[in-house]
Amino acid sequence: MSYAMFGSQRRGLGTRRLLLSLLLLAFWEAGSGQVHYSVLEEAKHGTFVGRIAQDLGLELAELVPRLFRVASKGRGDLLEVNLQNGILFVNSRIDREELCGRSALCSIHLEVIVDRPLQVFHVEVEVKDINDNPPVFSLREQKLFISESKQPDSHFPLEGASDADIGENALLTYRLTPNEYFSLELPTNSKQTKRLSLTLKKSLDREKTPELNLLLTAADGGKPELTGAVQLLVRVSDVNDNEPEFEQPEYKVRLMEDAAKETFVIKLNATDPDEGVNGEVTYSLTSIKPNRKPLFTLDENNGEVRVNGTLDYEENKFYEIEVQATDKGNPPMAGHCIVWVEILDVNDNAPEVTVTSLSLPVREDTQPSTIIALISVSDRDSGANGQVICSLTPNVPFKIMSTFKNYYSLVLDSALDHESVSVYKLVVTAQDGGSPSLSATASVSVEVADVNDNAPAFAQPEYTVFVKENNPPGCHIFTVSARDADAQENARVSYSLVERRVGERALSSYVSVHAESGKVYALQPLDHEELELLQFQVSARDAGVPPLGSNVTLQVFVLDENDNAPALLPPGAGGGGGAVSELVARSVGTGHVVAKVRAVDADSGYNAWLSYELQPVAGGARSPFRVGLYTGEISTTRALDEADLPRQRLLVLVKDHGEPALTATATVLLSLVESGQAPKASSRASKGSAGTETALVDVNVYLIIAICAVSSLLVLTLLLYTALRCSAPPTEGTCEQGKPRLVCSSAVGSWSYSQQRRRRVCSGEGPPKTDLMAFSPSLPPGLDSEVREEGQEVGSNHPGQVSSIDSPSFEVYVKCFKIQLISRKF
Repeated sequence: MSYAMFGSQRRGLGTRRLLLSLLLLAFWEAGSGQVHYSVLEEAKHGTFVGRIAQDLGLELAELVPRLFRVASKGRGDLLEVNLQNGILFVNSRIDREELCGRSALCSIHLEVIVDRPLQVFHVEVEVKDINDNPPVFSLREQKLFISESKQPDSHFPLEGASDADIGENALLTYRLTPNEYFSLELPTNSKQTKRLSLTLKKSLDREKTPELNLLLTAADGGKPELTGAVQLLVRVSDVNDNEPEFEQPEYKVRLMEDAAKETFVIKLNATDPDEGVNGEVTYSLTSIKPNRKPLFTLDENNGEVRVNGTLDYEENKFYEIEVQATDKGNPPMAGHCIVWVEILDVNDNAPEVTVTSLSLPVREDTQPSTIIALISVSDRDSGANGQVICSLTPNVPFKIMSTFKNYYSLVLDSALDHESVSVYKLVVTAQDGGSPSLSATASVSVEVADVNDNAPAFAQPEYTVFVKENNPPGCHIFTVSARDADAQENARVSYSLVERRVGERALSSYVSVHAESGKVYALQPLDHEELELLQFQVSARDAGVPPLGSNVTLQVFVLDENDNAPALLPPGAGGGGGAVSELVARSVGTGHVVAKVRAVDADSGYNAWLSYELQPVAGGARSPFRVGLYTGEISTTRALDEADLPRQRLLVLVKDHGEPALTATATVLLSLVESGQAPKASSRASKGSAGTETALVDVNVYLIIAICAVSSLLVLTLLLYTALRCSAPPTEGTCEQGKPRLVCSSAVGSWSYSQQRRRRVCSGEGPPKTDLMAFSPSLPPGLDSEVREEGQEVGSNHPGQVSSIDSPSFEVYVKCFKIQLISRKF
């Protein structure tokens, strides 16, 4: 009857506790914001736990592409997810007692990780207890020595059973085999201050019953219930009617977990009012719970308890030591007490740092706030000793953000630049709050992947190259080079021409560029008379995706060489080439101009500056005629007389100033006539003179306009050219590049008979440009020194060309030279 009442009371108490636990669990789940499941321990493989993909808001189709994975620290592979249907199921045997011992709450913490983008979910799976552990007694047989002098209602403590389960499954009830002497008294509170004991119902009689064999059965509250039993051997002893008695039934002691072996714990003292050997007490350890290694020793004579092993707060926080004091009477009597030892935590465990799910390498164009890695920290200590602070190497473009308790994310804090730093060596430090503090570090190497964000760059936007004409085909004239700050393929530069038309021909017919070396080649001989300036662009492109590029402008000046001999002009406006024939009256005076040789040179500069020489007459006779050195005018050196031959054949050598000089020979036929024939000749001469004067007037008008236009262009061009030269010094190629010569041609004398040539200046952008160059002349000894001194002041180091040195021509030259000086000063 008492057993039934006790069982109903226990079941009611268990029901209330279960409802309270469920209510607290519901409130806890509602406040945590995490996904929670529950599963029974010992569930079979494949047991359904929950639709984890659906509950996390993930689509089934994206589980595999996003690398859906589940991590459980220290839990092995107890749970698994079917990626086909997103169901969390039991994968292997789950033993709650093995996982959590006797803890009231037992759960498995899962980290669910998906990529693209990287997301982390925390899932709690509570392991529900089932009744899979029967009650167990520490001994198969318990012996009790009870004096026959014991009065009814005397209590005899028994060692109860223990059940590894929790809750209702660990609530034990006891049954004793029916007998007339003893009944069973059960504990009434969770601390079991009032222990399981036998109660004597009536006095014992040793002579009638010297010993009793009873069976004590323990049953748990599970369904179905499990039981365990122990044999109770009760021996009735003779009168020694006082057992040893401790000062108090329970003792509480606090002990640091780093206590050394033989550390004093407590000294127990039990007294026995009997006399003699019946009052002598010895001490013994009945049990130490949890049932582990013998961590404590008890001196059987003085009752001192000492440490006998290594204590660990993280393994057990409390120890229950049952001590028995036994006298030496016959039969001996015993008293009992319990020593509760509380272990205090010491900061003896350094934090542990784990870095997982590294997203490496990191592209340099990765946006800030991107998660790079996941970091978890743990510390087996408790309280302040187990509180961990996580920090990162300073002055790096990364930071650590807390995502959950003891979980952090390594996040990009600012923009990356592979060209500045390609690898970051990060150190993650975890430090606990103990005293002294303990710490642990983990190294993370973050490689910054290059992105094609730098275009190839040339040292300067424009280069000037000077190449002599008539270069050999395929000649290397220049090398362009661009540098790309990126790496590998993004920094591999290739070169190409920016194709365009040069007149009627493609640019690629003139020049080419090597794609890898950047060497520029002239594909054909260049002709200064056809093309003075070739301007084009070379493009540099890297091999990145998408490719980046830039252009550079090359100005190739074709320098003149003396490759054109002087060409004689026809004697009349419409006449064909041949000898110059003139009639000369014998009455003309000294210095009279009788004819003029006209010639032009297709070259420029010194190569086009012509001089005239009269070849010696055959036989060594002195000719009565001379030719102007730079004008080509043939005049008399003396008065003609009867001794002079009536037909004079003169050979005039026309020579340029090139190296080597090229020549042409003009034949002039002069017929000497008497004064009577002079009218016809003079008539013809007057007609030719009138035509010549008219032509000269027209030429002078054009000459004045040309000088004004050339002067204006000269000033503007020299200013621009000087600025260009100052900003970008010219670079020469390899095909005998020369230096430019300045030319200012005379407008008198041979100017009027010069052949006007139209030259093309080809550039890459805009209309053709006019390249005006002025040259210093070679002058007579006296005048040459003065002009050269003035020319040195403006930096002219090269001789130039004029068409004539006669007074009118020299005046034009001086004017032109003054214009050059003024332009240089500007």
